[in-house]
Amino acid sequence: MASTATLTAPADASALLVLPSFDDLPSLSDDALHARQQQFALARRRVDVGAARVSAELARRSAREFGYAGLAQKDGLRSAERLIEKLAGVTPGEARAMVRVGELLDSDSGGLGAVVTAVESGDLSLMAADAICSGLGDPNDSVSVEEIADAAELMVDVAKQLPVARVAAQARALRDSLDEAGVAEREELLRSRRYLRLSPRADGMTRVSGLLDPESAALVTSAFDQVTSPRRGGPRFVDPKEVERARSIQDDPRTTEQLLADAFVEMVRIAGEADPGTVFAQRRPAVTIHVELADLETGVGAAHLEGQTSAVSVDTAKRHACASGAVPILFDGPDVLNLGRTQRLFTDRQRTALAARDGGCLFPGCDRPPSWCEAHHIDEWVRDNGRTDVSAGVLLCRFHHLLVHNAGWKISKTSAGFRAEPPPDRGGPALDMPRHHPRPRRELVRT
Repeated sequence: MASTATLTAPADASALLVLPSFDDLPSLSDDALHARQQQFALARRRVDVGAARVSAELARRSAREFGYAGLAQKDGLRSAERLIEKLAGVTPGEARAMVRVGELLDSDSGGLGAVVTAVESGDLSLMAADAICSGLGDPNDSVSVEEIADAAELMVDVAKQLPVARVAAQARALRDSLDEAGVAEREELLRSRRYLRLSPRADGMTRVSGLLDPESAALVTSAFDQVTSPRRGGPRFVDPKEVERARSIQDDPRTTEQLLADAFVEMVRIAGEADPGTVFAQRRPAVTIHVELADLETGVGAAHLEGQTSAVSVDTAKRHACASGAVPILFDGPDVLNLGRTQRLFTDRQRTALAARDGGCLFPGCDRPPSWCEAHHIDEWVRDNGRTDVSAGVLLCRFHHLLVHNAGWKISKTSAGFRAEPPPDRGGPALDMPRHHPRPRRELVRT
């Protein structure tokens, strides 16, 4: 039983907050240290419930109709979120989440009852709850309250296994499956929010800031990844010329951020026609788009840009296919995706298939996109007589690829996908390896 410490609340509070002790941390075992962190996380989530409700009340008293008599305005602040930032010492995003979740807790849940229950019990953080609510959206003519309720219940379970960013992506994808007719409208909404701002500073520098819609971000990210991949954990190269280029980037005295800044200026200067081998090596920036053949034929559904978490419309997929062509990926059938023992390294075509299937590094909790990943044989080529087959490979980022090989982890195949088994000296259960592909299976949602 962990010892406890008390955190004295303000004088008008009705009780003291009881927290686990942190005085004995150096003496704890690894498992006990994990458990202690979970205890603090639970305590924080329970405190956050009260903070969210207070935030919602601050927002009500700072509503626009009160004008300068509003609570935040009395303090010279424009909004309740600014007041919460000041009082709680949180970021603007956290302040907005506190208000939104607090308002949800104090109102009719509108199908989000499972989220409310999980937040109040401490099973779900405010940020994860806000990600679910924002991603699922509100009921409308296409999506009923019952469907939102089913989706919310599913997402509460999913949120226990994923970081907040992945929760948000899965919630948006689930909404896309429920409301395919609205994908194009949501895509256009994101596109309408794009902007780029150049702000001259007093010291002579210029700040660049902005937002990119998913389609634009996919192209820019592809270009920047090619420039900085060796610095940021991208896949290792086999070709001698690529190895030499990667070494030159790693040895470059500029920081990674400076490399990006210089590449951005160079792209503007040459207007997208980069000198081969200078900025983008031998490949032009490319966008990979995933769309089901049936959706492409009917024009109804959603497509996904590799490395992006928001869906785009089928019309966008058609436009890319028309401009750049399309690469068919067959997971079953005669397509040459299985090489057995005839070749040790995975081919580019196999990597394309793995990227479409896995969506990024499969190691639990990792968010690296396919462009940063290497193909790993789940049965090692020499030791296990492994095969170079898509069904026997997974995508892993460089860090997790080396971790699996050097630290005794074992990846095995299951009926549902793959799982990572920790080394014997570490102990603990095997970890499921959920795929990043943003499109959830439709049968998970009531129809």
